[in-house]
Amino acid sequence: MTTITINPKLKADTFELGQLNGQTLLLMKNSLVPWFIVLPNTHETELFKLDKSERAKLDKNIDLLSGFLVNHFKTEKLNIATIGNIVSQMHVHIIGRCVDDPFWPGVVWGQAKKTEYKKEEVERMIQLLSHEFTNHFCKALL
Repeated sequence: MTTITINPKLKADTFELGQLNGQTLLLMKNSLVPWFIVLPNTHETELFKLDKSERAKLDKNIDLLSGFLVNHFKTEKLNIATIGNIVSQMHVHIIGRCVDDPFWPGVVWGQAKKTEYKKEEVERMIQLLSHEFTNHFCKALL
């Protein structure tokens, strides 16, 4: 397995929640929209270059997190993207959107409006993920 380190920009903007099927799971430090980021174990920067095993895990994680967002946050639309213009490290954004979120219908990237999660909210998110994905999620040490 490839050992990756989290890009400093991603590290500064997120909480590390743990591992989902062996891939790093991050939570964006903005509670105004539920926003996860998955880091595959690769040094590749493009999705099509992922090996089949890592791609299969990533696809599964996107599906799991998409269902989680719809079920726990009542999202109306999912935004799933691998932009990488600012951070080239392979990462996938999975964001739950609603027509009443503060950024709708625009993009969430680069917005100054922000409300950071409290420590207990992050811990609650980890509990929810642990319960939902018992055999797939391994929490990070906070």
